[in-house]
Amino acid sequence: MCFSKNHYFAHKYIRMKNPPFFTDDTIVFGLLMLLLGFVFYTSSQKEGFWKKFYVIFPSLLMCYLLPSIFSSLNIIAPEWKEVAENGEVITKKSSVYYVASRFLLPAALVLMTLSIDLKAMFKLGPKALIMFFTGTIGIIIGGPIAILIISVFSPETIGGAGPDAVWRGLSTLAGSWIGGGANQAAMLEIFKYNQEKYGAMVLVDIVVANIWMAVLLFGIGRKERIDKWLKADNSSIEELKNKVSNYAASVTRNPSLTDFMIILGIAFTAVGLSHWGSNSISDFLKANFEAVNDPTSFVSTFGDRFFWMVTFATALGIFFSFTKLKQYEGAGASKIGSVFIYILVASIGMKMDLGSVLSNPGLLVVGLVWMAIHVLLLVIVAKIIKAPFFFLAVGSKANVGGAASAPIIASAFHPSLASVGVLLAVFGYVVGTYGALLCAYLMEIASPL
Repeated sequence: MCFSKNHYFAHKYIRMKNPPFFTDDTIVFGLLMLLLGFVFYTSSQKEGFWKKFYVIFPSLLMCYLLPSIFSSLNIIAPEWKEVAENGEVITKKSSVYYVASRFLLPAALVLMTLSIDLKAMFKLGPKALIMFFTGTIGIIIGGPIAILIISVFSPETIGGAGPDAVWRGLSTLAGSWIGGGANQAAMLEIFKYNQEKYGAMVLVDIVVANIWMAVLLFGIGRKERIDKWLKADNSSIEELKNKVSNYAASVTRNPSLTDFMIILGIAFTAVGLSHWGSNSISDFLKANFEAVNDPTSFVSTFGDRFFWMVTFATALGIFFSFTKLKQYEGAGASKIGSVFIYILVASIGMKMDLGSVLSNPGLLVVGLVWMAIHVLLLVIVAKIIKAPFFFLAVGSKANVGGAASAPIIASAFHPSLASVGVLLAVFGYVVGTYGALLCAYLMEIASPL
C-alpha cells in the first residue's frame, strides 16, 4: 500500500490488507441481526419466490452463508491489520464470535438441555458413538491417503523437509478436526512446524471445515430423502423428539415478562457458574499437574477453559432437567436458546471468506480430499448400519467442528438434540491428541522423501 506522509498523519490508523467497511462490533452485531431477521422473515412466507427459494436453500444455511458473503465482500471481517502512528502493525479482531461462543453458547446449551429426557437419550443406542468414532477414523486415515493421492499429481505440494515439512503442518489440522483448538496447538508444539507458514494451514482448516458445514446444513433440508436412501431407523430419535415435544406441549403457557427474566436468569447464572467452574478447575490442574501445562501431553486438553466451560454448562442443564426449572420449557426456554444458537451460526459464518477458497489451491485440494475421505467413510458405515443422517452429521461435526458446531447441527434437527452434539464433542476433546498423533505419524510415512 502506498500513501503519502501527510495522508499517514491525517489518520490515527492506516488499515492494511483489505480492512472491512465496518470495524465497530456494535455495528457488526446489528448487521448480523439484520441478516438473521431477513432470513427468518423471508423463510416464513407461505408462497411465492421465497417459499421456492428455501426449499432449495434451508434457512439455517442462509443464516450461515449471508454473513460469509458480507465478510467476503469486506463489509465485515473477523480480523484485520492496522498501522499505528508509530508504524507498528496491529492485529485487530472482532469480538462478536468470542461473545457468541463464550456467553451465548453455554447459555444455549443450558436452555436447550433443560427439557432433555436423559433416559430417552440413552436409548438412542450405540449408532451415535459408532458414527462419531467412524468420523475420527476417517480423519486419521484421510490425512495420509490424501498425501498419497496428491503426491502422484503434485509431490511439491506435500513435500518439504525439517520444520517446513507439510505433514507437520497438516498434523495441526488433524488436531483441530478430531479435537479442537487445544489439540491443534499441541500438534504445533509437538511437531514444530514453521510458524511463518502456519497461517496457510489455519486457512485450509477454516475453509474446508466451513465448506463441509455448509454441505451439512444443505443436507439437513433434505434429511428425509437422505434417511430413506440410507434405509435408516429413526425410531429412537423420533421417540426422544416426541417425548420432549409432548412435555413442552403439556407445560406450554403464554410467557410473561417474569418468565423471560427467570429464563435469562437461569441461563446466564449458569454461564457465570460455568466460567467460574472452568477457570477454577483449569487453574487448579495447571498449578498441580505439570502434564496439563505441557502442550505435548495427551492430558493438556484438561487445562483448556473452553472444554470445561462446555462441560459445566451441559452438566448444569442436565441437572436442571431433574428440577422444577424444567417447566420453563413451557415458557419458551429452548426457543430463547435457539436464538442464541442462530447468533452463533451467524458469527461463525462471518469467519468464512469465500474469496480465500482459491488463495492456496494446492493445500486446499489436500484438505478437500482429506475431508472427502472422512465423509465417504461416514456414508459407507451409515449405509451398512442404517444410521440416520442425524448421527452422520453430528458424529462428523463433533470431530470437525467440536462443541461450537456440533450443537448447531444437532439442534437444526430438533432443539432437544443439541446436548447429543455436545456430549459427542466432549469425546472429541478427549481422543483428539491421541488420534492426531497417530494421523501425523501416518502422514510422515506417506510423505515423499
